[in-house]
Amino acid sequence: MEVIKVTPRGYCYGVVDAMEIARKAARDPSLPRPIYIIGLIVHNRFAVEELQRLGVTTLDGPNRAEILNQASEGTVIFTAHGVSPRVKERARARGLHILDATCPDVTKTHDLVLDFAGRGYQILYIGKKGHPEPEGVMGEAPNAVYLVENEADLDALPERILTAEKLMVTTQTTLSQWDTLRLVEAIRRRFPYAEVYNEICKATQDRQEAVARMARGCELTIVVGDPRSNNTNRLVQVAEELAGSPAVRIESLADLPPGILDGKQRVAITAGASTPSQITREVVRFVQEYGVTTRVLPQFDGEELASQTTRPTQTTANETIPAMRDDG
Repeated sequence: MEVIKVTPRGYCYGVVDAMEIARKAARDPSLPRPIYIIGLIVHNRFAVEELQRLGVTTLDGPNRAEILNQASEGTVIFTAHGVSPRVKERARARGLHILDATCPDVTKTHDLVLDFAGRGYQILYIGKKGHPEPEGVMGEAPNAVYLVENEADLDALPERILTAEKLMVTTQTTLSQWDTLRLVEAIRRRFPYAEVYNEICKATQDRQEAVARMARGCELTIVVGDPRSNNTNRLVQVAEELAGSPAVRIESLADLPPGILDGKQRVAITAGASTPSQITREVVRFVQEYGVTTRVLPQFDGEELASQTTRPTQTTANETIPAMRDDG
């Protein structure tokens, strides 16, 4: 069997930074206790379980401001997905010590929205409903930002968007760039004067393009990642729709369906940007040895995991949404 290890894959620099902030906090005796993370530090249960063992409590729920009601003292860590100004203000008002692990790319989107809203723009924000990143970004200017997830949402736009003289369009950082391109084109047909700012992060784009290119011709693509991870789910979509490869998402090797590798000659493996490296390495080793040696699928305990990621060069805020690229 030929195993295609899609590169790049796995941890991105925003996740590495967030995990390191949380680990250092857990080991710093000078920080007020208890230590809470407001939401999932990243969308991966193995990463969350590692921090739990270090004594960091995760408080999760659909609304970050309401989650804060559970923390009456100590230290709070804001996750890589970012939070709204309202959440920060509430944390300060409650006398909590604050550590901000927001991904720099997400912070850039916050700043962009705040800038344009301050200049009188209405903003269409392309994102996933119920995801914590849009919650934080939209909180920068709730009266100016409107969330759209698909073309159907364009048929129900509020009057303030329809009549806006100045309109800006921006995006969540972890979307499918090809789906986003189609939605941006639909927005431009309705609002040709709209200014579009692509905020899909470079790590997300690079991982999607790698799958679209390297999974072609594969009889199966295995995507390792948490079901709550938007960028992981988009990799499954890219494998199936762009590379034409059947795909399966697994949280760890223990989830690999029995017999799914039988008869396969070419298999690609990738991982979401919040997937710990060791989890992916276990999958790679198993698939490489499949049919050569017999191995029992292991049970993972979420042990501390190493990263292999460096911070890329930042892209400009007004970079346009890329068209689909055919690299053969």
